[in-house]
Amino acid sequence: MPSAGPPAVSGCQKHRDSTLGTFLRAFTHGHALQLHAVHRRFLAALATHTPLLPGSGEMAFIDVASTHKRVYGRTKQGAEYGRFKGIRTLHPLLATICTPQSRPVIAGVRMRRGKAADARGAPKFVSEALATAVEAGCTGTRILRADSQFCNAGVIAACRRADAHFSITTGMNPSIKRAILAIPDEAWQQITYPTAVPDPETGDLISDAEVAEIPAYTAFATRKKAERVTARLIVRRVRDLAKPAVVGEQGELFPVWRYHPFFTDNPAKTLQAEREHRHHAVVEQVIADSKAPALAHLPSAHFHANAAWLTLWAMTYNLLRAAGALTSVFHAKATTATLRAHLIHVPARTARSARRITLHLPHNWPWQHAWTHLFDTVHAPPEPA
Repeated sequence: MPSAGPPAVSGCQKHRDSTLGTFLRAFTHGHALQLHAVHRRFLAALATHTPLLPGSGEMAFIDVASTHKRVYGRTKQGAEYGRFKGIRTLHPLLATICTPQSRPVIAGVRMRRGKAADARGAPKFVSEALATAVEAGCTGTRILRADSQFCNAGVIAACRRADAHFSITTGMNPSIKRAILAIPDEAWQQITYPTAVPDPETGDLISDAEVAEIPAYTAFATRKKAERVTARLIVRRVRDLAKPAVVGEQGELFPVWRYHPFFTDNPAKTLQAEREHRHHAVVEQVIADSKAPALAHLPSAHFHANAAWLTLWAMTYNLLRAAGALTSVFHAKATTATLRAHLIHVPARTARSARRITLHLPHNWPWQHAWTHLFDTVHAPPEPA
């Protein structure tokens, strides 16, 4: 069981705990778990008092992903050789919540060892993320989206226990290949993307593809009956541009396709379900944001200190998104770099006169009204009970 609270700081310790790193190094695993609980309650409070997740009562998407962060030094706890040969990494796990009208916020984070399997601890982490979504007001349809490394019976069971849907990319195992080859040619539907999207394998931009569905596919067929899952298998195929359509003077005998299947019980129509699943890539924006400021320099060689640092970054990220939601419609969907430039890194000057503090904002500053609106909103007196 975790201890009663974070490390206490007595009067004589205040001089020693003069830096954040010193304080974080006193954290244990129990303290890190308590900080996770604080993060969940903090997100729920932000969602209650700010328009952080508009439309969450109707539909919300919970995205789960893992990432690797390169670290240096042999003494950093948990830094191990994992996916990348010759590179020591830590392996954080991250879950976000978003709606069709909002940018994602962070539902949970976990710091893990560098060589930890992608799906290690995923079922429990998914259960916590889905519960956090409910606490944040996501009482409507909830859909968990994830990559192929999270396609296992435990993750899907966690979704069903939480009364949530799932949409998970699958690998091209022999069973999936046989199912795809059995799809008739007339079942494929043309889909055109308004803007080109990158191909997940080659990185090439594609603007059209074909989609088909197998209404009832049974996954995990080799496991015991209680763990088998029957749901929809939706497949997107694109032309393999690496194979030339014409060789010499002879054209291709038949087109070569690459297939991208995902397993889902999303009740939406086929093309809509494919479009919603593809939007799972939004979680990569949050991961990229974490590596720029927060994870660029993990502050300690102690594993639990870095785990606490990761959770503190998640709380800061959500607070910044809430500030953007209170500021304007533009800032509600702006990137975090834009929010920092417009709302945090303000070249203002303070002056004191007659025991009053006056804040002088830049002259002809384009974001003056947005900033003052946020300031007035935050400092407004509480509403009467």
